[in-house]
Amino acid sequence: MTSNLFGRALGSISPHAVQKAQTSRLLNSLQAAPGIRFDGSTGAALTKAQQHGDEEDELGEVWAHKAGVNCLAVDRFEGRYMLSGGAESSIILWDLESAECSLNRCTYNPSVKASKTSSAHKFGITHLSFYPFDSLAFLSTSYDHTLKIYATETLTPSASFDLNLVVYSHALSPIADHLLVACATQHPAVRLVDLRSGASAHSLAGHQGAVLSVAWSPHDEYIMASGGSDGTVRLWDIRRSAGSLGVLDMDDSVGVGGEDGRGKNARTRNHGKAHIGACNGVVWTEDGRHIVTAGHDERVRVWDVGVGANALSHFGPIIKNTHLSTLLPLLAPRQVSGSQVMLYPNEKEILMFDLFEGTLLNRLRAPGVAVAQASGSAGKRNIRNRVTSLGWRNGNVEVYSAHSDGLIRAWKPRTKADIQLEKDEAEQVDEDEDESRKRKRQALDDVFRDLTRQKITFT
Repeated sequence: MTSNLFGRALGSISPHAVQKAQTSRLLNSLQAAPGIRFDGSTGAALTKAQQHGDEEDELGEVWAHKAGVNCLAVDRFEGRYMLSGGAESSIILWDLESAECSLNRCTYNPSVKASKTSSAHKFGITHLSFYPFDSLAFLSTSYDHTLKIYATETLTPSASFDLNLVVYSHALSPIADHLLVACATQHPAVRLVDLRSGASAHSLAGHQGAVLSVAWSPHDEYIMASGGSDGTVRLWDIRRSAGSLGVLDMDDSVGVGGEDGRGKNARTRNHGKAHIGACNGVVWTEDGRHIVTAGHDERVRVWDVGVGANALSHFGPIIKNTHLSTLLPLLAPRQVSGSQVMLYPNEKEILMFDLFEGTLLNRLRAPGVAVAQASGSAGKRNIRNRVTSLGWRNGNVEVYSAHSDGLIRAWKPRTKADIQLEKDEAEQVDEDEDESRKRKRQALDDVFRDLTRQKITFT
């Protein structure tokens, strides 16, 4: 860092390059922040945890959603608000700038909480997303077959759409003038819901099984991609009568060049699979040139959208993906790192990769919780610590992860202040141990002195 600052002072390095170097260093130094807790538990459980300290944290007395956290969404404008959806159908809004801190611990309490009511979701939440143009509203889908629109400040639903099938995920274009929400459901067709008219606009047919993930292009308002349980990833142009632009084929590393070498007027590919098994994760890169997909064949693949070619990025045999729920890799913003970095929720850990090289940069392991005593119940409940969703906080190098054990964990860079704090704590422990040894030695010396000074008489 010092050399970069010196280079910037000399004019040999631009300020933008220094910023990238610093943010990239922070990204590579991400680690668990155990002092940050999200507490959506009852008041009794909170009091008990505060009384017993860290011991109760290990036993799972403090949790965000008792039945497990299914999904997260972080406000992309201010990076201040975060939504979490629980397996028990509740939704919680967290203010990331209103923590209650004491010593080395910061606790976030819910700003607003929406529990099960007649107008709210009745089953587990499957996906949450802020409205792309205004964080005062957000969309949610659930296993109760509905898509709902909520007001962020009050968590009151303002509209509800019944799709008559389980909805796994949804997507709203971040740049489009239209307000079409693409929904991935148990039906083989992608459902498009028009928020203006409140009706299902039309369906995009092509998959041979349930659709598990959908995503709009960040640079073309009419282009989207979808992944299904049949292992195919399809590209769509909603302006076309047929809709489908073709499928991605994992055996094709060349692609269809077309007239300009970038897919213009190219022949449509209607056969081929992106994964051997269900594809439950589809994400676009910021520039709209590549798509990242995750499948049950335990592979993550990167695709060149222009020609539909497999970029052949290989991430090794450590990738895990076995659940039917949507599993979305998180792509760190390009301004944060020099190269494109992907964070992948890999069961009990988060893997950090270079997206195009496939190089493993870091493994973020979450502390496990095996078995816990459920608050207010007579028996024990088994807690599985599986990472279900990831969220990036804009304006900060911070990552938040949702877990099936009911916790939301924070990941922050290990800074010099953290290193110094750990060093001070270690020195304090050493000093305490030395003091304890001195007291014990002094006690032994006193006993020995008393014994040697005692007069002994023989009769």
